[in-house]
Formats: sequence, C-alpha cells, structure tokens
Amino acid sequence: MMQHSVLIVENDFDIAGLVQVHLTELNLLVDHVTTGDAALTKLTKQDYQIVLLDIMLPGIDGLSLCREIKTKMPHVSVVFLSSKNSEMDRIIGLEMGADDYICKPFSYRELQARIKTQLRHIRLLQQNQTQPALTTPQHQALNFGALHIDPASHEVRFEGEDLPLTATEFELMVFFAKHPNQVFSRSQLLESVWGYGHCGYEHTVNSHINRLRGKLEKYAKQHVIETVWGVGYKLNAKSLAVAAL
Repeated sequence: MMQHSVLIVENDFDIAGLVQVHLTELNLLVDHVTTGDAALTKLTKQDYQIVLLDIMLPGIDGLSLCREIKTKMPHVSVVFLSSKNSEMDRIIGLEMGADDYICKPFSYRELQARIKTQLRHIRLLQQNQTQPALTTPQHQALNFGALHIDPASHEVRFEGEDLPLTATEFELMVFFAKHPNQVFSRSQLLESVWGYGHCGYEHTVNSHINRLRGKLEKYAKQHVIETVWGVGYKLNAKSLAVAAL
C-alpha cells in the first residue's frame, strides 16, 4: 500500500512536533515547514496528499496559501489547524477551499480521526482512477438529465462538459445522486460523507455545498442542491430534468 505524505505548515515547533508524532502513528510520511513560502517550494518539488496548515504564518498567510494550493493543486487535501476558532473564522477558512478546519487546542484522537477521513477520500479517488472498468452497483454511472456522474472514473459532466470537483465534493455529489430528492441534515451528511459527527463543524458541510453549487450553477438555471429550510439539503432531480430540456 502506498505511503501517503503530509506537509505540516506551522511556525510553532512544539505543536508541529506533537502533530508529527501522532501522524507518524498513522504510517504517514511527514514533513514540516514554518512559512507559507517554504510550503509552496516544497509543494512544487514533492507530492503531498494532505497539507496541515496554520492561518497565522510569517510571510504569506494560511488563507492565501490555501487558495493558492486549491487553485494549482485541487487534488491536495488542505486541513486548517488554527487558534482562530470563531464561527466566522471557520466559515472563511472553509470558503477558501479547505477540506476541514480543526480548532486549537484539539485532541490528537480527533486529529487522527479527521486525517483518516481525508485519507479515505484520497484512497477512494485513487482506486477509482486505477480501476476505471469496474461495473459493480457501487460504480455504476448515475444520470439525471444533463448531469452525468461516473464513480468508476471519478468524472462529473454537465451537458458534456467536465465539472472539476475535489475528492470531497465528488463524494458529496455521489451521495446526493444515490439518494435523489431525499433530505439530509448537516449532521447526517457529516456522518455519511465525512465519516464523523462533531458539534460545531456543520459549517464544513455548508461550505462544501456552496462550492459545489457554484460549480453546478454555471450550467443549471436552478439550485441542483436545494436547501430545505430547517431540515437540510437534497438533490433536486426535477431541476436537472428541466435543465436538460
């Protein structure tokens, strides 16, 4: 099995050292840098699957670095580790494209659980890319009007045009597509797609849905992922049928 690599971008050596110990327990290769500029240099020279990122960094800040990574390397999972723990801080971090946001101080069991979730997304993506011929029910293509989702090749197309999604956005899209018109709460989506439930992290779901909507609505005239106020979210299959007309 491939050994995955993680880059820690943290200017507190004590925190970075402890994080490195607990990630090594997960059989991960771990590197550490203290600045955003050093992180960009590392990322151009070596493949990393996950970047653990502080927001308050010397030079380029963590938010700008996250945006840069997601623009140039959207397949890389970015997880914030930050002492900025207000609701707005978490929302901003996630809206910048982060795959997760963990507030300091945090337990290392929680950290390991969150990293395992990112690894699960990465491994599923790699399996789909290396096994494109699978035709089991789990990998059967899903079609809704002009929207085509192929779990085997990890492709989403709208009216024939490729829709570039991150690993987490793709899993979210597939989950909705397998349960069309069914409403799910944010906590249910956390459990089903991210693999954990944690009070205060529901904005992880909100931010990913907002980004997914933004990509879908370049093509669809209506909300494909619809908000059911006071309940949750659902895939509006009727809107896709209308878009196909």
